[in-house]
Amino acid sequence: MSSPLPRDPIAQARDQWVSHGWDAEADSMAAITAVMRTASIFLQRADSILRPHGLTFARFEVLALLGFSKRGSLPMTHASRLLQVHATSLTNSVDRLEATGLVRRIQHPTDGRTRLLELTAEGANALAAARDDLNEQLFADSGLPVADARELFQILSRFRRASGDFL
Repeated sequence: MSSPLPRDPIAQARDQWVSHGWDAEADSMAAITAVMRTASIFLQRADSILRPHGLTFARFEVLALLGFSKRGSLPMTHASRLLQVHATSLTNSVDRLEATGLVRRIQHPTDGRTRLLELTAEGANALAAARDDLNEQLFADSGLPVADARELFQILSRFRRASGDFL
């Protein structure tokens, strides 16, 4: 990681927005840009923590979703919907997870057209280790006070609901 900048470039961009007459849009531009930059920072941290486990955050999410499922398996289409990713993206993640023995695709017992994703024993072990590291190194030490994290989640949830992300 590079050294910190002497000033916040997003705040500077906001000031430029204002100086160019876009006052009404300046705060939203700054907030949206800050959310995007923050997401990038957290994703880089998560991927760095997960790298020793042979995982990315996207692959970890697949394992976590399967780990939370009642049977340890889900139809691919359902997993894609819950993870809010296109089926192609999920297929790419599953291909890599399957190649390393962490998940497998199996035939649905009653629907011959449906494939299930199933967490293997090795996948469950990898999930537990990766989850412990994420909890310890990122989620417990996020840099966000608990009250701020809770408030930020509520703000972003309202936005996501209003945007049609969920009901």
